[in-house]
Amino acid sequence: MKLTDQSRVAVVGGGPAGSLAAYFLLELAARIGVHLNVDIYEPRDFARFGPAGCNMCAGVVSETLVQTLAAEGINLPPLVVQRGIEAYVLHTSGLPVVSIPTPADELRIATVYRGGGPRAPETDEHTWISFDGFLLEMARRKGARLLPQRVTELSMAEDGRPQVSTRQGAPDTYDLLIGAVGVNTGGLKLFEGLGIDFQPPPVTRGVVVEIHLGAETVQRFLGNSMHIFLLDIPRLKFAAIIPKVEYVTVCLLGDDVDQEVTERFFAAPETRCCFPPDLAWRKGIKCQQGPGVACQCGPRLNLGPAVHPYGDRVVLVGDAAISRLYKDGIGAAYTTAKASVVTALFFGISANDFQRQYLPVVSAIDRDNGIGKVIFKITVLYQKWRFLERGMVDMVRRETPMAPERRAMSRVLWDTFTGSATYREIFLRTLHPLFFWRLLLSTVTTLGKRGS
Repeated sequence: MKLTDQSRVAVVGGGPAGSLAAYFLLELAARIGVHLNVDIYEPRDFARFGPAGCNMCAGVVSETLVQTLAAEGINLPPLVVQRGIEAYVLHTSGLPVVSIPTPADELRIATVYRGGGPRAPETDEHTWISFDGFLLEMARRKGARLLPQRVTELSMAEDGRPQVSTRQGAPDTYDLLIGAVGVNTGGLKLFEGLGIDFQPPPVTRGVVVEIHLGAETVQRFLGNSMHIFLLDIPRLKFAAIIPKVEYVTVCLLGDDVDQEVTERFFAAPETRCCFPPDLAWRKGIKCQQGPGVACQCGPRLNLGPAVHPYGDRVVLVGDAAISRLYKDGIGAAYTTAKASVVTALFFGISANDFQRQYLPVVSAIDRDNGIGKVIFKITVLYQKWRFLERGMVDMVRRETPMAPERRAMSRVLWDTFTGSATYREIFLRTLHPLFFWRLLLSTVTTLGKRGS
């Protein structure tokens, strides 16, 4: 069961996973002299502002992925990148903030808008391009056909080939179906009825808030730093304030984050110090005057792998299959999209082919996420046991004058926050005797200072 010249491929979903799958499919097929007909079904217009073009994401692209995409010939233009992040500012409950600069001058994190951006004030001038829209256009330029239609049904023809139905007409039959619908749409249910034993991944809920402050205020209060919060708030594992141009994106991750957790976060003094002091806040996160909340949503977050994300002539990619725990969903989209395409082109499109060649990639991400769960459990302990938290902050402060390669704790935190390294790599670094000794020394020192 192979893709051959003139085979037809349907990609359902035009986000990063779907666009990258179509791009790599056409790129690699051209290299081996195979012509494919690729259709991308995506009803959203990523150039539209607000929910109509939104992909419910904080929009942080790690420096590792930026470099990887560049190596693939995909260079993010300036109009896509909202801001280059040069440092992280770590906020912990009641402790002084510490800044963690980028480990190397050439490494930068890109902040982007996955869609057109939040609902915009009438006076706001929009001079950016959607990240998702840029990738979708890259796929279209490679030869993919964009169908701005919503898929209403997926089925199998009598010959075993997948069929895609929309409201616009009769079902279209394809040789391969790639599902890239994500966990925040109803599209996953369509794949449950295909008879491939697919079950969607487990999810939790986070909160993403877009706040309009204006370019001058964003630069004055946040600059090119992303603010990270490890606060002792139940069910909140991790929070970030991400500067864009006119807006800041606030991202809250944890165990089913709801309005109560959101309000506690915005009420915390560690959070308030990142905003202009003259803003008059009332209950919740709405401000009474001046700049304010443009958009708020509660995206589902992938917590594990899907069951059987493949079948004969069918494969699911992106967070419909797996994502990195609490971060770097775009990176997982890249990894799974390319692995699925390599399998389809060079090995085959049967369930056995995907099981042998594609499933190990999904399983590797899942194993790494297992280590990530351990890391986040340790992080929760640090948030609750203040003497450990003080020791961590003191160790970061002690590392500030050191050469970048010697800043062990700073690099561990940087890679944990950015997703620039696997959880396995991060965890192994913490097991180094020198790392443990420095952390122990900092912890004991802060205990002594507190007792004196």
